[in-house]
Amino acid sequence: MTEHGNPGTEFDPALLGNVNLNSVNQLAKSISSKLDLFPEWVPSPDGKSSMKDKHRPAWILKAVTLIDLTTLAGDDSLSNVSRLCLKAARPIAKDVLEELGFDYEDNSPIHTAAVCVYPNRVQEAVDVLKKIKMLGKINVASVATGFPAGQTPLNARLAEIRYAVENGATEIDIVINRPLALAGKWKALYDEIGTMKEACGTAHLKTILATGELDTLQNVYNASMVAMMAGADFIKTSTGKESVNATIPVGIVMARAIKDYQHKTGYKVGLKPAGGVRTASDAIQWLILVKDLLGHHWLNPALFRFGASGLLGDMETQLYQYVTGRTPSGYEFTMG
Repeated sequence: MTEHGNPGTEFDPALLGNVNLNSVNQLAKSISSKLDLFPEWVPSPDGKSSMKDKHRPAWILKAVTLIDLTTLAGDDSLSNVSRLCLKAARPIAKDVLEELGFDYEDNSPIHTAAVCVYPNRVQEAVDVLKKIKMLGKINVASVATGFPAGQTPLNARLAEIRYAVENGATEIDIVINRPLALAGKWKALYDEIGTMKEACGTAHLKTILATGELDTLQNVYNASMVAMMAGADFIKTSTGKESVNATIPVGIVMARAIKDYQHKTGYKVGLKPAGGVRTASDAIQWLILVKDLLGHHWLNPALFRFGASGLLGDMETQLYQYVTGRTPSGYEFTMG
């Protein structure tokens, strides 16, 4: 959740701005080049890790604590949700975590920021996290508003939000009405998101822009700003279902919108890349982006998240390789 929340502001078209594509592209190249500072593990003939840089494991562990661990499948069940919650509570194997100097027991700081499920699975997630004494340490997020397309009547979208909140969700990930954004109907989009913010009550609002469907970076900036004016506590890149999801240029534009909004209003809004962030290197690149553009204080679960289902597996592999010097067998990592 954000540190103080974002109450939003009156709609102000003057906050809509222009995007300098050359500047965005140059900055994207600069951020990508900084990955060289965090070399990946490379196998050596003696079986020992040749990844000498100790910063990479630290950044990977930081990224683990920023994940919204997600299951959004048609066959989700209590069993799936239980496994998801248990994995969120203990995302890294005991021997690996202890080798890296962290406690594995109840007071371990290494757990994901949230679990994210469909509304009708929220109560199950709440019950499991409560049972394992992780409710509150791990937030329960839910996608709503006709995810991923958002092509349902507004009343149905609002009812879905209220249902998830009533069942214990503390974070709601909504999708915006992309046709309104593509038509430049920014005030109408502002009004719609504002209504969704109200339906969230005390739950925090994470607004998915579906950037891959907005056509231009200019639309990405304006949609970001409109969502924040309407009260979004986070702006999120994608549903993960678009053909193009989280990209570094999109992240740069959204981060700049967040900074501009903070400058104008004093409110901090979080950033959440989702879709396409599959490897530890992808995650580190986003951490670099946020640190460079928003500041180191943004690198905490209150202001930055990864929406991911498969990302954690690569992170586990990277940490295991660093600690043991060998590649794990397929059966060594499980969801349970």
